[in-house]
Amino acid sequence: MTAIHAEGLRKSYGEKSVLDGIDLRIPEASVFALLGPNGAGKTTTVQILSTLIGADAGEARVGGYDVVRQADDVRRSIGVTGQFAAVDGLLTAEENLLLMADLHHLSRGEGRRRAADLLERFDLTQEAKKAASTFSGGMRRKLDLAMTLVGEPRIIFLDEPTTGLDPRSRRTVWELVRGLVEDLGITIFLTTQYLEEADQLADRIAVLHGGRIVAEGTAEELKRRIPGSHIRLRFADERRLDAAARVFEVAQRDPENLALQVPGDGTPATVRAVLDLLEAAAVEAESLTVHTPDLDDVFLALTETQKTATV
Repeated sequence: MTAIHAEGLRKSYGEKSVLDGIDLRIPEASVFALLGPNGAGKTTTVQILSTLIGADAGEARVGGYDVVRQADDVRRSIGVTGQFAAVDGLLTAEENLLLMADLHHLSRGEGRRRAADLLERFDLTQEAKKAASTFSGGMRRKLDLAMTLVGEPRIIFLDEPTTGLDPRSRRTVWELVRGLVEDLGITIFLTTQYLEEADQLADRIAVLHGGRIVAEGTAEELKRRIPGSHIRLRFADERRLDAAARVFEVAQRDPENLALQVPGDGTPATVRAVLDLLEAAAVEAESLTVHTPDLDDVFLALTETQKTATV
């Protein structure tokens, strides 16, 4: 089933085009990451899909509902968590959750049950009676996510969810997000500028630039689009290095480290072919490592290419 489906979304502010016809198809119970530089249109996309603003053109369905004609149904199906935790520092963790239960018109008993369940899921039971103002950034973010879940949404929009968090807190949030997908079957629409975050969390990634999606796929698929993948071979001595260099004439030598850099995509078939050639030449490598571009390389290459194309 498709959780989010959009076709030809366009949005302009005056003469500035923010979205220039984007298409999305996001399956249920998955994490989809939308990457892009500042001003690329990420937040505008979230605002349209969460019914906060309307598109100038195109159509979208979220949770099976049309975002224009069935906006109330969309809102009942989703949760939205912004860049900064929207918790009330004067209230305790439990009170924040109960406030959300009241806003969702839950009965007193049901509200308390959900609050207790969420405090336990997010490991906040011991902090339930403490004011949120005393919480660390990571704890506030955990509480913010818990508050989003009070209404039991099937789709959650996370806009820059770990902005300002330390590395340990960021990883805690990542674990919680994956748990929402794996344990509860929730669909996550993630916008982030932390490329490692997208790499760790997302089942599929789209790169938005200049109002258009310039690339989409899994992290590994995107990395393979960028040149620079290679297999690095290290040898025990210079004699073996020279022998291997004769086998791989296009390889780049690193005499200081007794290594060769062989162009290749790093797939099992390519690695096997390299090893077969070494064996046929009776040359033994001391180590073999595969190097591929990371998402930083992908992001910079794609956005720079698009920038150059528009000049």
